[in-house]
Amino acid sequence: MGYQKQPDFGTPASRSDVPVTLTIDGREVTVPEGTSVMRAAAQIGGDIPKLCATDMVKSFGSCRLCLVEVEGMRGTPASCTTPVTEGMVVKTQTPRLEKLRRGVMELYISDHPLDCLTCSANNDCELQDAAADVGLRDVRYGYNGANHLGQADDTSNPYFTFEADKCIVCSRCVRACDEVQGTLALTVDGRGFASKISAGTVEDDFLSSECVSCGACVQACPTSALMEKSVKQHGKPERSVVTTCAYCGVGCTFRAEMRGEQLVRMVPWKDGKANRGHSCVKGRFAWGYANHQDRITTPMIRDSIDQPWREVSWAEAISYTAGRLKDIRDQHGARALGGITSSRCTNEETFLVQKLVRGGFGSNNVDTCARVCHSPTGYGLKTTFGTSAGTQDFDSVEHSDVILVIGANPTDAHPVFASRMKRRLREGAKLIVIDPRRIDLVRSPHIQAQHHLPLQPGTNVAVLTAMAHVIVTEGLVDTQFVQERCEVDAFEDWARFVADETHSPERLEPVTRVPAEDLRAAARLFATGGNGAIYYGLGVTEHSQGSSTVMAIANLAMATGNIGRPGVGVNPLRGQNNVQGACDMGSFPHELSGYRHISDAETRALFEADWGVTLDPEPGLRINNMLDAACDGTFRAIYIQGEDILQSDPDTKHVVAGLEAMDCVIVHDLFLNETANYAHVFLPGSTFLEKDGTFTNAERRIQPVRRVMDPANGYEDWQVTQLLANAMGLGWDYGHPKEILSEIARLTPTFAGVTWERLCDQGSLQWPVNEANPDGAPVMHVDGFVRGKGHFVVTEYVPTDEKTGPRFPLLLTTGRILSHYNVGAQTRRTANTAWHPEDLLEMHPTDAENRGLNDGDWAKLASRKGETTLRVKVTERVAPGVVYTTFHHPETQANVVTTDYSDWATNCPEYKVTAVQVMPSNGPTDWQEGYTNRSAKSRRIVTEVSR
Repeated sequence: MGYQKQPDFGTPASRSDVPVTLTIDGREVTVPEGTSVMRAAAQIGGDIPKLCATDMVKSFGSCRLCLVEVEGMRGTPASCTTPVTEGMVVKTQTPRLEKLRRGVMELYISDHPLDCLTCSANNDCELQDAAADVGLRDVRYGYNGANHLGQADDTSNPYFTFEADKCIVCSRCVRACDEVQGTLALTVDGRGFASKISAGTVEDDFLSSECVSCGACVQACPTSALMEKSVKQHGKPERSVVTTCAYCGVGCTFRAEMRGEQLVRMVPWKDGKANRGHSCVKGRFAWGYANHQDRITTPMIRDSIDQPWREVSWAEAISYTAGRLKDIRDQHGARALGGITSSRCTNEETFLVQKLVRGGFGSNNVDTCARVCHSPTGYGLKTTFGTSAGTQDFDSVEHSDVILVIGANPTDAHPVFASRMKRRLREGAKLIVIDPRRIDLVRSPHIQAQHHLPLQPGTNVAVLTAMAHVIVTEGLVDTQFVQERCEVDAFEDWARFVADETHSPERLEPVTRVPAEDLRAAARLFATGGNGAIYYGLGVTEHSQGSSTVMAIANLAMATGNIGRPGVGVNPLRGQNNVQGACDMGSFPHELSGYRHISDAETRALFEADWGVTLDPEPGLRINNMLDAACDGTFRAIYIQGEDILQSDPDTKHVVAGLEAMDCVIVHDLFLNETANYAHVFLPGSTFLEKDGTFTNAERRIQPVRRVMDPANGYEDWQVTQLLANAMGLGWDYGHPKEILSEIARLTPTFAGVTWERLCDQGSLQWPVNEANPDGAPVMHVDGFVRGKGHFVVTEYVPTDEKTGPRFPLLLTTGRILSHYNVGAQTRRTANTAWHPEDLLEMHPTDAENRGLNDGDWAKLASRKGETTLRVKVTERVAPGVVYTTFHHPETQANVVTTDYSDWATNCPEYKVTAVQVMPSNGPTDWQEGYTNRSAKSRRIVTEVSR
C-alpha cells in the first residue's frame, strides 16, 4: 500500500448503543451517544483543526483550536470536550471561529522554531497542518520576546529524541503515557509560560526516567518534539505495509513504514485487534537486528564441528544436506532423524517442517519450543476443557472484576496486554498476584494488588488446592454452573479431595509459606468478586507439576463458574510470537495439526491421502528424548528451524553431549547461535519482515504476516524447507504461503474456514473458524465445553525432587525482562542493551549480607549440575531464600545450572525450581571471558569467507 496516515478522529469512540442524530455544517449525522462533536464531524469528513486532541486518549480541551458554534449554546465550546445531543446544530466554519483560531495559532507559532523546510516532520506535522487549516500567513507578535527556543535536546533514549523547543505542551505525550501505557512517567512541570514536559528525574531525561520506551508518546506528539531517530536519519516514509510483530505472544499489528527498501519506523496499527494501536519497546523499535552485521545470509557447511565453516551456494548446501540425511536414514532407519519447529516462524513454515519430518524423514520425531514452555498448557486444558488453548480474547479483560495473575509477569513479558490490564485495574478491578517475586503489578502507579501471595517456588498446586479448599468448604462454589456444565461425579470426587483438612491453608502454610489468612481472603475475593479471570505464564508450566497446576487452575475456574463469557476464563500468556501456532500445526511428536493423535487411523488416513505418503502410527521422540537417544547412538540427525536449544533448554551439558553425538546437525536461523557451534549445516533464515504467512497469538488470533522487504538470504523460510523436501524427493510445488494455509485449512478442522483472502480482508480470525463458528470464536466454551462437559481433575501436590540443603540452600527461579526477548538473539543486536546489558542475579538483602555480597558484586551461582558467574542485584523483590535471574545473554549460560527434572506429563523442564548456592567471585569464568572473543572470531571467519 502507498503511504497515508492512519485516520485520527480526535477523541475515542463511544461504546453506547443509543443513537443520536445531529446536524453539522448542514449535514445530518447519526452517532452513538457520548460521541464528541469533533469525532462526529470527522466521521462525515469534517476537518476541525486540533492540536491537543487525538483518538488514542481522552479529550482534554486545552489547545482551543477546535472551537465550534452550537445553536442555542453560549460561547464557542471546544468540539473535543462537547458531547453530541439529539437535534444539535453545529457550525465548524464561521468568520468568528476563523478569527479565534488564527489568533490561537499566532501564539503557538510565535514560540516555535520556523525551520519547517529542514525539520524531520516537514509535511508530516500537525502544527504545520493546523496553521495551514486556519489560513495563518503572518504573526503579529514577533519573535524577540521571551520564548522557549534554543533549549537543549534530550537524545538520551536510543530510539527517539525530545526537542523541547518544538514542544507545544499539548500534554498528548503525558496523557498517552498515563492512559495508554499506564506508566505515568511524564508530567507537565511548572505553570503558565514556565510549563514544560518533564521526565520526572533529577537528570530530567528519558533514559533515566521510568519511561519504558513503548513509543506511545512519540506516536501522540503532533510536532517533531518527540521523533524517532530513524526518521531523522532516513527521512519521511513513502509507503507502508501492515504486518504482525514477531516478538511475544500478544501479536501486535504494525504498519512497517518504508522508504525504498529501508524500514524507517514501525507504527502500531490502530485497527490491530490484539494491541488496539499500542506497542512496546521491542515491537516498536527493536527491529534493527534484521540488518545487523552478525546476520548470516549465505549457506555454510562443514564435515565436522572442529572444522571452519565453508560458504557455499544454496544448491550445494541443499544437495549436501539432503545427501547426509538420506545416507543416515538408509544406514540407521527413519527414526534416527528428527526436527524441531520454530515458534518464531509462521504457521505455514512450521507446518512444512513437521510435514517434512513425518513425510520425508519417515518418523514422528518432531517437537517445538513449546516443549520447554507451554506443553503443560496443551495437556492440562485439553484434559479439562477439551482444547489446548486459552479461552478468551484480550478485549475480555475490560469486563473482568477480579484478575488473578499466577506465575506471569505481564509488564515485562507481555507489556501491551499488561497496559490494558492496568487500565482495567485503575478502573476498579481487583488483583490477586501469586508469584514468589514482587512483580511490578503488585504495586505501581495507581495500582496495588489486593493480595500478593509470595509462595515458595514449586508449590503452585498446593496454593491452588488451598484456595479450592476455601471455596468448597465455605460454600462459594457456583453449583448451578457445575451442575449444568461439568461432569458432576468428577466434581464431587474433586470437592471431597480439596475439602479434606490436610488441604486447608493453615495445614499447607508451612509448605507454601503463604499466610493462611491471606490465602483465604484471596480465595474469597476470587469466588465472590464478580467476573474472575485467570492469567498465567511460565511460572505455572515450567515445573515438575506444570500440567497439574494448569488443571488446578481450570478446576478453580469451573468451580466458580468463570468460563464461557467475557471477563472470565483461563488465559495462558504465551511467550513467543507463534508458540500457539506451532502447537496448532502439529509440532508435537504425538499429534498432527489440530491436536489429533497420530495413532488415530482415521486422522492419519486423511493426511496420508493428501500427502501421498504412509505415516508412522507411533509417536516420535520429544526434544529431550532425541538428545538422550543421540547419546545412546540411535538418533543421528536433526533439522532445527529458528530455535537455539543450547541456550534455551535445560541442563546445558546434556544438550552439548547430545549435539556432539549426532552425525548431522542442521541449524536454520538468522545468526550463528549457540547451537550452531555444534552444527554441520547452517541455512540462513529470513526475518518476519521478509516473508508472508500467518502467526497465531495467545488469544488464538490468526493474523497475516506480510512481506515488507526482500529476504537478505534470497529465500523465505518456507521456501528453504521446500528446497530441502524436494531434494529428498517429495515434489512439493507451493508458490505462496496462502497455498500452504489452504492445505492447513483442508486438514485441520479448527482452521476449516480460514483463507489468506479472509485474513487480509478482516485483519484476523480467532480459531475455531468452521461451520459452527464461521466468524471465529473470541470466547470459547460459551454454551458448553469442547469436550462436552467440563472435567475436574484431582491434583495431588507432589513436592519436586529438587531439594535445598546445606550445599545448595537457595532456590533459583528464572524469567524475562521487558527490554529483551527469549534468548536475546534479536534484542541483543539492537539498542535495547542500553537497559539490560547483562543478566543479573536478584538476591534479598539478607541473603546477600550473609554471603558478604553487595549490589554489583560478581557472584558464583552453582547447582548440582554446573556453575556460572554473574553480577548481583540486591533487592526486596525476591523473598529470603529465593534468587532470580534472566537468560537473555549467552555469556551467562544460566541453563548450565538448571536440572533435568521436568513435568510428569509433558517433560516441560523445571526451570523455576533449582537448588543453588551463591558465593562471592572474582569475576566471570574463563569460559565467559572467552565468549566475546569466540563470537568475534566466528564473525571474522564468516566475513573473511564472504570476501
